[in-house]
Amino acid sequence: MLTAVFVATRIVANPVSNLLQKQLTQRGANPLFIILATHALLTLAVLPIAIDTPGQAAGFWVNIGFCAALAVASNVLLVYALQNSDLSVLGPINAYKSVISLILGIFLIGEVPTLAGAAGVLLIVAGSYFVVDRDVHQPRRNAFAQFFRERGVQLRFGALGLSATEAIFLKKAILLSSPVTTFVFWSMLGLPVAAAAGFFLLRGRVKNEFLMLRRHRRTYVWLALATGAMQLTTLLAFGKLQVGYGLALFQLSTLISVILGHHYFQEGQLRKRLAGSAIMAGGAALIVVFGHPR
Repeated sequence: MLTAVFVATRIVANPVSNLLQKQLTQRGANPLFIILATHALLTLAVLPIAIDTPGQAAGFWVNIGFCAALAVASNVLLVYALQNSDLSVLGPINAYKSVISLILGIFLIGEVPTLAGAAGVLLIVAGSYFVVDRDVHQPRRNAFAQFFRERGVQLRFGALGLSATEAIFLKKAILLSSPVTTFVFWSMLGLPVAAAAGFFLLRGRVKNEFLMLRRHRRTYVWLALATGAMQLTTLLAFGKLQVGYGLALFQLSTLISVILGHHYFQEGQLRKRLAGSAIMAGGAALIVVFGHPR
């Protein structure tokens, strides 16, 4: 029962977090500052827990350090992607994360995918075919090629690559500590990483960004809550489920992304994008559950 709560919370929290990030970029907030503020608020929330947390092994700090750096970089790319593209397009792209892990398995550890894995890849590609936007007079094949040339889509794929790499170090950190401890220090170590990047890249904008933070403080607080809920429940779910099954269930969030994009940003083609998202989620489920060699 508790595991089902973790999974359900994660499925809802992820697209809600993306929704709030996109709303802030539309109001003029810088993506890097959005991530910086999120980790600052999360740090304030977890600081009392961190004070009472016992010391950790050296290996844990190495892994969580890599996690923090990769998480900040991937989330900044994600917010830039949301600034440039529709939420209902970028949400379903998350299904490609399973394709990336499958390809990495071939080249890094020599794992040849099963027939189910190959079928999953085809389903994800087929599903993204339906998510594509096109003009009435534009051939479908040209629209599909243009889809992968869009700046927002390219940034989303960059974020996926970093996120997939982060997951490796995140799993190692969990094995050396616990899901809650990993979450606490993931939240806290992301702050200095984002602050260091902000020092070099936001020098002329800091005052305006803080004014915007004050003006939209409720949105920032809700974003921190949604992001924290997403990350914590991900870690807790992985503690109870096999990672593959968890990732398959998490793909259901793509459907929520499409609905939120339609409701809050009037993004069109709702039925077509829902159908494409469902196909992509099914393909991801095939890959993560049956597609990797045992």
